[in-house]
Amino acid sequence: MIQTLQLFSNPAFSVDGMSVSFGALGASLAAMALLFVSLRLWAKLRIRQEFDLAAEVAAERQATEDRRLEALMQAQAEMQGRLATMAELFGSRQSEFNRSINERLDGMTHRLGTTISEQTKSTHHNLRILQERLAVIDAAQNNIQSLAKDVVGLQAILSNKQTRGAFGQARMETIIADGLPMGAYAFQDTLSNGSRPDCTIRMPNGQPPLVIDAKFPLEAWNAIRDATTPEQKKAAGQQFRRDMEVHLKDISEKYLMHGETQDTAFLFVPSESIFAEIHENFEGIVQRAHKLRVVIVSPSLLMLSIQVIQAVLKDQRMREQAHLIQGEVVHLMEDLTRLDDRTRKLQSHFLAAQKDVEMILTSADKLNRRGAKIEAMDFEGPQEPAPKSETAADPSAESRTGLLKLRLVDED
Repeated sequence: MIQTLQLFSNPAFSVDGMSVSFGALGASLAAMALLFVSLRLWAKLRIRQEFDLAAEVAAERQATEDRRLEALMQAQAEMQGRLATMAELFGSRQSEFNRSINERLDGMTHRLGTTISEQTKSTHHNLRILQERLAVIDAAQNNIQSLAKDVVGLQAILSNKQTRGAFGQARMETIIADGLPMGAYAFQDTLSNGSRPDCTIRMPNGQPPLVIDAKFPLEAWNAIRDATTPEQKKAAGQQFRRDMEVHLKDISEKYLMHGETQDTAFLFVPSESIFAEIHENFEGIVQRAHKLRVVIVSPSLLMLSIQVIQAVLKDQRMREQAHLIQGEVVHLMEDLTRLDDRTRKLQSHFLAAQKDVEMILTSADKLNRRGAKIEAMDFEGPQEPAPKSETAADPSAESRTGLLKLRLVDED
């Protein structure tokens, strides 16, 4: 033992003249080991404190997140409830809107169907009238074609004045009789100056009649057709101009009477070809006729003029009946006004009945709720019923009865 102590007391080594013994070296190593152990314990304690602190912070954060999640879940539940309420409200509004739209569409469809049916009837009526007029035009065209085929034999028929006058008069009378009703015209009527025109047409609205002459100087026209040389054609043309001017002047002087006849008279030419050649080769005669207020007409133009006069006469008859139509319209408007008043009264009755039904339904709901509450009350108990005097003397029973009555009144 002594040797061991001596060994630790003896110097182990020297550094810069300083001797270090084994005992001092061991003490230093022990101190260093103690310091290392202390530092390690302090580090573990520090790490544990930091870990506990982080765990507390994490726990606080987890609690905060849980509270936030719970608040979000509650808000989500409230939002789902609101959305369900809004969806139900929107569904009811949508159904009401769809029902209103369907009712309006049904009404509009009915009105459109009525309007389309009326338009269809009007269109069929107009088409029927148009077909009738087209049939008249086709008949006139057929007449024109037949007349064009008979142009060659027309000169032989109109070889003398009597035959010519009878033919022109017959064609004119046929056209007028086909286009105008009886009483709207007269043949060979005598005027105040003693002249007798071939036809007079009575004009509407008290206007003077229209005079039509059916005579035509065909001899000069036949001379133009029969001429073979330019000199003969020129002489025949001059003779035709003179005859036409004399005839136009006679018409203007005899048949144009102020206040008794129209200011314009018709000269009827019974051939479309002659009418066309006059307007093509004898422009001076046409201008002279215009100055004398005489209109040269062919069968087609006369037919067109008769149709115009017929339309004017029809319009006059409609105007004469206009007061009757207006009276019927006034009666119709009165009936419509009465119908509107009765409809509004019926609507007010329906609204009042609807309000009464709503009030009845409200009362029924209240009765159902009261019945349910009465059914839910527990009238049986383990205690025996108290005597009548004690029950009447019990203030708590009276207070409960009064409280029940007040509760029922408040619920109403």
